[in-house]
Amino acid sequence: MQRSTPWEFSDDRGRLAVAGERPSRIIAYIQAGATLWDHGVRPVGLFGSQHDGAVPDRTKSGELPREGIPYLGAGAALHPDTVLGAAPDLVVAVTYDGEAVYGLTAKTARELEAHVPVVALGVGPGRGLAVVRERFAALAGSLGAGEPASAAVALDDAEDALRTAAGDGRRPRVLALSAAGPEQAYLARPGAWPDLRTLREHGVELLEPAAGPGANWATATWADVAALAPDIVLSDVRANAAPPQALRGGAHWRAVAASARLVGWNPEAPCSRRAHARFFHEVAAAVRGAAGR
Repeated sequence: MQRSTPWEFSDDRGRLAVAGERPSRIIAYIQAGATLWDHGVRPVGLFGSQHDGAVPDRTKSGELPREGIPYLGAGAALHPDTVLGAAPDLVVAVTYDGEAVYGLTAKTARELEAHVPVVALGVGPGRGLAVVRERFAALAGSLGAGEPASAAVALDDAEDALRTAAGDGRRPRVLALSAAGPEQAYLARPGAWPDLRTLREHGVELLEPAAGPGANWATATWADVAALAPDIVLSDVRANAAPPQALRGGAHWRAVAASARLVGWNPEAPCSRRAHARFFHEVAAAVRGAAGR
């Protein structure tokens, strides 16, 4: 007869999640669920954030299957009873400030934690990308899962390709942004985003927005963007960002699109070696292309 083993995990809010046995029915914020999938864990349900709607944002879902894992809702529309009705024995989310559970209202998070362990892992400012990966790997390991060895090899290859591209000749100027609409864009502050910080550490020249309000983003016009003259634009591909077709009427956007290489950027990509290797290869290819102009 197999005996159950008590399970515990300390999350990045400093809270200890405890269960009588290893959890197997996991409901996750969609980014966290996609990360766990890359580690061999299949969630039984997903939820979105206040930026999401009644259907999942597929840009955040990584390699999660499109069918078979219920999407329970997002933000204020997600009721605790809906989550608890799926009979989870663990809820996994992320946190940007080390306190709030992203994707859940404070009230929903409290009600859930009264019934089921909740783990939130940090993905916000001050975190290195490797640390974020390691924390998800530690959680997956506690659940009896892990990434294949080939994922580490693929990441090493991608990081080598990125360093080589960034150090070979002229260094293209890279700007990361999220399009707000035809008039405005939100420019990412590289130090606030673990993936952008890692690009910079590997030699990529990331443009820094002007000082001002906004810890993660600086609000700018497309004229401001054009004036920065980026060679590469990492453009937010999430559903809450304005798509390129909504921007084509603006002369400044057209000028940026004509002079810069556009690369899709997902600020909420899965926190796995597989996903990061893919992103690094995409950026390396863009850097090589822009440097050769």
